[in-house]
This record gives sequence, C-alpha cells and structure tokens, in this order.
Amino acid sequence: MSDCRSILIVSDIHFAGDEERQRRNYELNAIRNLWLRWLVTFYRRYIWMRDPFAHNHLLDCVLQHPETPDFVVANGDYSCDTAFVGVSDPAACASARECLARLRRRFGAKFHATIGDHELGKMSLVGGQGGMRLASWRRAQEELELRPFWKVSIGNYALLGITSSLVALPVYEPETLPDERDEWQALRQLHLSEIRRSFAELRSSDRVLLFCHDPTALPFLWQEEVVRNKIRQVEKTIIGHLHTSLILWKSRLLAGMPPLTFLGNSVRRMSLALHEAKHWRPFNVLLCPALAGIELLQDGGYLGVKIEMTGEKPARFELHRTRHFDKR
Repeated sequence: MSDCRSILIVSDIHFAGDEERQRRNYELNAIRNLWLRWLVTFYRRYIWMRDPFAHNHLLDCVLQHPETPDFVVANGDYSCDTAFVGVSDPAACASARECLARLRRRFGAKFHATIGDHELGKMSLVGGQGGMRLASWRRAQEELELRPFWKVSIGNYALLGITSSLVALPVYEPETLPDERDEWQALRQLHLSEIRRSFAELRSSDRVLLFCHDPTALPFLWQEEVVRNKIRQVEKTIIGHLHTSLILWKSRLLAGMPPLTFLGNSVRRMSLALHEAKHWRPFNVLLCPALAGIELLQDGGYLGVKIEMTGEKPARFELHRTRHFDKR
C-alpha cells in the first residue's frame, strides 16, 4: 500500500571496538571480593553473556536486512562501556562511533538514534565503579551527533525519541559526581520541557511510537500531566535496556516491590525501578531485545514495523531473530 511505511528498530548493540576488546575481564577487575567474583563469573558465563566482545558480527544482520526500510531507529547502548563512565572514555567512544558510522553509512538520513545509559555512564553491577558523567553527555552530542530528543512525523504517526537516563535522573543521581548534579538537574528540566511541549502539540489524530531506552523513566513521564492527558495516543513505547523478554516478564511480576537500599547501588537502582514498574502499563511497553540476547536463552533480535500513515490500523511489529553464536 502506498500509505504504508516500514521501520527497523535495533537496541543494545554493545559494539566492541579494538580498544575495548583489549579490556578482558573488565568487570571482574572491578570486584575485590572473591565470592562476588565467582558469582558474577557464573552469571555472565551461563545466564547473561559469556563474551561481551564476541557479537559485532550481529550488526550485519541489521545492515543486510533483505528489505530496505523507510526509517531506522537505534534505541541506545552502542558500546560495551568497559570503563563504566560512558563515551567520555575514549575506548567506549571509539566503539560507539564505529557502530553509529556503520548504521549511518547504510541508512543515511533514514537513521535516528536515542541515547542509552551506556552512552552517559553506568555504575558497574558489582564494585561501585563509574557512573554518569557530563563529559559523556557533551561528547555524545558533539562527537557522536546523538540528539537527546527528536521527533519524526509520518502521516498521523509521531515517532518520539527521549533520553531515559535524564528523565529517570532521580534514580541515577547517586551515580553522578556531586559537583555535576546541579547541571544534571538543569539538563533534566530542559529535557522535560521539550517532552511536555511535544506532547502538548500532538493532534487528536496522532498516534505515538515512543522510543525510551530504559523503562525506569516511564513512571517519571507518568508524573507529567500533559503526558497523562495524551497517554491514549501512545500506541507503543519501545524500550531496550532489559535485553530479553525474560527480564521484562520478571519486571512485571515484581512490579511494586519495596526499594532495597542496603545491598549496593545496582540493587538500589533496579529495585527503585521495579517499585514503580506498575506505571509502565499505560505506555504499552514493547521490548526490542538486545541484538545478541542473553546466553541462557539465545534470544537476540531486532524489530520490523509496518505502519499505515493514516493511523487507522495499529502498527504491526515483527521480531527478527539473530543467529546467536560467538565469533571470536
């Protein structure tokens, strides 16, 4: 149909450039406790990802997709963030730059990208290293040409891309440097103003596809009156970050759990997100899995979408599985 458009969506590519690949055992090196080192080793090897550097080839599945899409969206996390401070780390920046360059070279002006937590910095799962850095925020925009907020209109569809870490700053703030927090707060307010304005400008006929890397941001969006007033127009919110539908299912199961503030920063952050996860439901969340999935399920992939520009029928989503194998 002439009024039909196609979109490819990919998330959590975690491309590993040459410099990042040299940092073998980067996560274990941040852990002093031998018991925790063993636990993380087991978790990474059998559940999450045996070799985080072994999946660059999966990007070719997207680049060589058999049909030429009208639009392409990458929903955050382009490097492995091996220094835990985002793209202010030269090695992580080089990985993200190479990943984004390949996508832009293939898709050109059709390509749009959100900013994920790995672009800005994310404290290590165990060991308490790293966190969000303003230098990463600036580099993501100036060198990687990533926009914090963007909008694409396709007939009666509005594609909106936001920066989830900014919206969810109250959860991430303890991972920032104390002398940078005021500026982070100011940036958050500017970002929320852009989001409010965009939702306020929606026509009654518009249907929204919202791109939000980390669903931790959604309860904070729900606090915004203008977003709540237009929430029926949000047809789908495409998230990444969770990597696998198994984690999304568990998140829904644990929604409303009390925050845990005594088991380290990562548990604090995740439990705070789950405490408010009941507010994900109005956003009609759909997970775009990590390109490599997880080791346990080998469930990586990316999404294809067909939309009718009139918005008379819901968008049709299709999951394209990637072949999961380590290419060393």
